[in-house]
Amino acid sequence: MLRFGTDGVRGVALTELTTDYVTALGAAAARVLGNGTWLIGRDTRESGPALQDALVRGLQSEGGLVVVCGVVPTPALAHFSATHVAPAAMITASHNPYGDNGVKVFAPGGVKLSDEVEQQIEAQLEIGLGLLTDSPAAAPPGDVTVSEHLVDSYVHHVTQLFPEAMLRGMRVVLDCANGAMSVAAPAVVAALGADVTVINAAPNGTNINAECGATHTAGLAAEVVARGADAGLAFDGDGDRVIAIDHEGRIVDGDRLIALGALQLRSEGALTDDTVVVTVMSNLGFHHAMREAGIHVETTAVGDRYVLEALDTGNFAIGGEQSGHVIYRHLASTGDGLLAGLKLLQRLAASGTSLAELAGSVMTTYPQVLVNVQVRERHPDIAAELASDVRAVERELGDDGRVLLRASGTEPLVRVMIEAATVESAQRLAEQLAAVVRGRFGIQPAT
Repeated sequence: MLRFGTDGVRGVALTELTTDYVTALGAAAARVLGNGTWLIGRDTRESGPALQDALVRGLQSEGGLVVVCGVVPTPALAHFSATHVAPAAMITASHNPYGDNGVKVFAPGGVKLSDEVEQQIEAQLEIGLGLLTDSPAAAPPGDVTVSEHLVDSYVHHVTQLFPEAMLRGMRVVLDCANGAMSVAAPAVVAALGADVTVINAAPNGTNINAECGATHTAGLAAEVVARGADAGLAFDGDGDRVIAIDHEGRIVDGDRLIALGALQLRSEGALTDDTVVVTVMSNLGFHHAMREAGIHVETTAVGDRYVLEALDTGNFAIGGEQSGHVIYRHLASTGDGLLAGLKLLQRLAASGTSLAELAGSVMTTYPQVLVNVQVRERHPDIAAELASDVRAVERELGDDGRVLLRASGTEPLVRVMIEAATVESAQRLAEQLAAVVRGRFGIQPAT
């Protein structure tokens, strides 16, 4: 049975993530979160409509009233989950290739589920999958309400968060990943006055994230340089994260977006307790930069939902992940790639300098090497199991490096990550620690 990972349930569409499974998931979610009104959205994958119908069946089997919102960005769906205080489900596999799909579930208020609620849904799901022969899965979906204006409402909502004509005179290139931001992002950036060039905004069901978007930025970088643009923004398939490109074609990742955002909020007196929240994957350079700026860093496990939990616990204003999930918590209930990108452009417009200079001055990125080691079985406490080996590497690095040893949340892999002052040191120590993991727990070659 597929289980919740760091961002919902995900698998190969219609084979691992089957329509029966999604129907049972819908029924389980309704039993745990309530059978009132549910909002359903999807990205542009060709498997989306079939999985949408399956999810509707499951929700309706428990008496749920379903509002189908069609193709929408995840942050748009989360926003309306918040404003309507209704649970929601987004059918998406985010940055994965089109052949994958998934379901992200939001509690009423547009927030990701806690571990406890996910476990409750999984328990109900196991029961439902065991009763599939007696389930209503084969029945067509009943009557649903169709909302055709959610994207327009989201465009209006995001636009009004910023000063009129804020981007006048700025040239911006948008890479919409042939995904759910293909309509909303160009509309908002143009409405704020920018000269906009849009690429990869013609989804056909199979081209989502295909050599484009937040995980494939080479095409965007080339377009920014060729057009002499001030900046580029690359979204992922469902629009909840963003990676920026400066005028020289260089990547501005989530760490820099968060660092710049935190400094901007502090200058406005809006950085609660001078604190920012990131995951353990944020670069050591981020931590050094924030310390030098007098900003405290709260660190969480990998996953934007853990960032959100920490933000809510402390009423903090900003947090996110190196991968481009950025949460402006006082403006949104989840990561919003468009909102985060606009916050960056707002800072750029007011700075009187280039994005290359702005992003380059905010922090120095330490070289980072990641080695994945395949193991015989999952080791969720791998760092504790190899504590003495980790400490030995940490002693060699001193204050000029960092060790992160963790188990994958979805695969029998152990991830060894080293940051150091030089690439050579990071590579050597990563291989050294990976060899220890491989020798103790790895899959040995056949003899």
